[in-house]
Amino acid sequence: MLHLALRMAAHRITALLAVACAVLGGAALITTTGVLAESGLRSQLPPGRLGGADVVVAADQEFHPSGDLPVALPERATVPDRLVERLAALPGVTDAVGDIGFPAALVDGRGQAVPAGGDPRTAGHGWSSTKLLADARVTGRAPSGAHEVAVGAGAGPAVGETVEVVANGRPAASYRVTALVGAPDADGVYFADATAAGLAGRDAGGAGPRAGTVDLVGLRVDEGAGGGAGSGAGERVADAVRAEVAGTGLKVATGADRGDAVAPGVGSARSLLILLAGSLGGIVLLITGFVVAGALGVTIAGQRRDLALMRAVGATPQQIRRLAAAQSTVVAAVALVPGVAAGYLLAGRFRELLADRGVLPAELPLTVGPLPALATLLLVVAAVQLSARCAAWRTSRMPATEAVAESRSEPRTPSRTRTGAGLLLMLGACALSAVPLLSRTALGASVTSIAGILAAIGLAMAGPALVRGAGEAAVRRLRPGVAAPTWLALANVRAYALRLSGVVGPLAMGVVFVLTYTLTQTTVLAATSDDTRTGTLAQYELTAPALGGLPDGTLTAVREVPGVRAAAAARATTVVWEYEELGEPAAESAPATILGPDARDVVDLGVTDGGLDRLTGATVAVSAEAARTRGAGLGERIRLVLGDGARVDARVVAVYDRGLGFGPVVLSRELAAGHTTTGLDQRALVRTDGTSAAEAGLSALAADRTGLAVAGTAPDAAGADAPPEVWINLALVVVLLGYLLLSIANKLVAATAQRRTEIAALRLVGTTPRQILAMMRREAAVVAAAALAAGLTLSAVPLALLGQGFLGHPWPAGPAWLLPAVAATVVATAYLTVELPTRHALRTPPADGLRAA
Repeated sequence: MLHLALRMAAHRITALLAVACAVLGGAALITTTGVLAESGLRSQLPPGRLGGADVVVAADQEFHPSGDLPVALPERATVPDRLVERLAALPGVTDAVGDIGFPAALVDGRGQAVPAGGDPRTAGHGWSSTKLLADARVTGRAPSGAHEVAVGAGAGPAVGETVEVVANGRPAASYRVTALVGAPDADGVYFADATAAGLAGRDAGGAGPRAGTVDLVGLRVDEGAGGGAGSGAGERVADAVRAEVAGTGLKVATGADRGDAVAPGVGSARSLLILLAGSLGGIVLLITGFVVAGALGVTIAGQRRDLALMRAVGATPQQIRRLAAAQSTVVAAVALVPGVAAGYLLAGRFRELLADRGVLPAELPLTVGPLPALATLLLVVAAVQLSARCAAWRTSRMPATEAVAESRSEPRTPSRTRTGAGLLLMLGACALSAVPLLSRTALGASVTSIAGILAAIGLAMAGPALVRGAGEAAVRRLRPGVAAPTWLALANVRAYALRLSGVVGPLAMGVVFVLTYTLTQTTVLAATSDDTRTGTLAQYELTAPALGGLPDGTLTAVREVPGVRAAAAARATTVVWEYEELGEPAAESAPATILGPDARDVVDLGVTDGGLDRLTGATVAVSAEAARTRGAGLGERIRLVLGDGARVDARVVAVYDRGLGFGPVVLSRELAAGHTTTGLDQRALVRTDGTSAAEAGLSALAADRTGLAVAGTAPDAAGADAPPEVWINLALVVVLLGYLLLSIANKLVAATAQRRTEIAALRLVGTTPRQILAMMRREAAVVAAAALAAGLTLSAVPLALLGQGFLGHPWPAGPAWLLPAVAATVVATAYLTVELPTRHALRTPPADGLRAA
């Protein structure tokens, strides 16, 4: 069987190239998705500034919902500082360090803030944290006084110099540099331990919400006893630490796991990789399966005569299907190896894109293992086997004489079951398109592209019947004097509806995919921008990114600027909302904004019930969508897990409409106090009287205060304000579109090349090469027109409902050039992939063409 399959594959190499290209591209995309998913589950950061710690004890930075993947918590959770002494007393522990991080930045000679570490929000540390560095080289002595610091060796100042430092929102103060710390990831500002605790509000007995806590505890193990992160003594110490902290919810990390404790936000990045792989995986599998099945359908259709003759000489139906599957699997095996290799390379480039856009930390590596390749192998081989057997099913089941008779033509009537299933799928897609009317959320909008692709698959299934009906209607309306090429082209449309629909379907899917996927992104972005623009009353915002947050007293100074009518602080965080869905517990991570009652003067959330003036204490405001779907109306109490893992019950005091622009939940400042990595506000929203004097006053204030920056709140018309996810999704569109177009082009070339016998027969009965070219061009025009008409029709309903639900009118938002570009691409693809193989076939003498068949 294998030998025969190889012989058949060699005889139909042109058609099988389409299968090879479909498998290669699909394998690359599936492997890429698998690498992203595996990296989201297993990738780990290097230990960084914790490289010298053998054991690290930190709070669990994940929320664990029942029956679902963990949800990352991006705000630093704390550890009681009394644990440091308890762990220091364990046998084998030589050093126990309570590490803290808080905002700190140096000030240069021009009065500009200079970030002292990778993240200005946590660049300040106590001197004892240097014990957690790997191979630290210290020049000088440890800071001991309240106005002494050490800095990283690459920061610039020398030992003995005086520098200005802004620490945790306090005014810039002078400090004497007593030491330079040289080590990987040693950047930062190191204060005396007591000074650092006071600046961070962590000193025991203090009044701050995080008093008496540290961020984590790092332990060093006795090297003389064979200590180290991976040694037996190190593991014994780690086991002792686990026993000590059992029941507290704290996590003990050793070895490669230490990197997770450096920055809680890394968990969020990994969660994003999992979500991205999940959303991408569905689209990739649908498109890959569709393309592979279509390519195999064309290939097997060109071999119907060979398969029918085998039936005539005694081959059983099972043998015919096994033969078709075997030759397809051989071709797939050849294409799988480069496809999988390309997938690993593509995953690396995609990680670079995510890092460049700030979605992933640059240090987070991909996990490159064999599992994605194995999963790709199983999925692709299964798809190829199933598609090949389905394509050969009709020929294998027919009596031998009928199979031979039908091998040069198509079935007279398309399958009613297939047609009915396709029509039902299209109707179901139309029903699914109504989701954006019911759910004005990003999740509701994502249904639009899924509905479009399902409708395109339905078109492919019902396509033969629809194309045949359209072809018969066109032929009946032909005038008697119509040109011969036109008559031949339309006659082919009617007689070979299955072949034509196999080409129109993938092209229509490409149109649907590009329009729905791209316009969904742009429509959601437009709706979000409209919510934000309409709801932001403030004309300006002040930020201090290099300082890790706004300095104390900024709001008071802003309000004193002439022309300023209102100013309010704002912060962003993440919460996990616990609720019940269909009687079962559910949880969903969501972005949240932190505001106070004074925010009603600078933002208009579109409050429909309640008011922001009540946003004090343990209270929240929720979007109307969340209130409707989760039973969180005015006065109701909801359960939230804050960004550091703290569970709270809050009362709903306002319901608002503009959830796309401001998120599903707004927290009061008191509710969020002590539950963010820093207690500093991220920005101040300022509403003025609109005069140039007020703008000049704000600019002067920003210039006079270290690290402050003032900017307008109006969105950037050029799209620079678009979130990174939009650019990532558009990059995915380009990659998937490239795969679709390449596969479609190969399929068209293969379908045209298989018509060598038909072209040779036409030439033998007197048809000139010019007439054949004219006929094929008209067929290409029919293919392009049908694909565009079908694609636009299938896209119209989902996009109209999306526009109505998100923008209030039945059309989406998006670039005007998109539709002409799609049309030009479809026309060029149809023309070139028909024209070039036809010209090649015309160079072959007709007799040779018939003999080759």
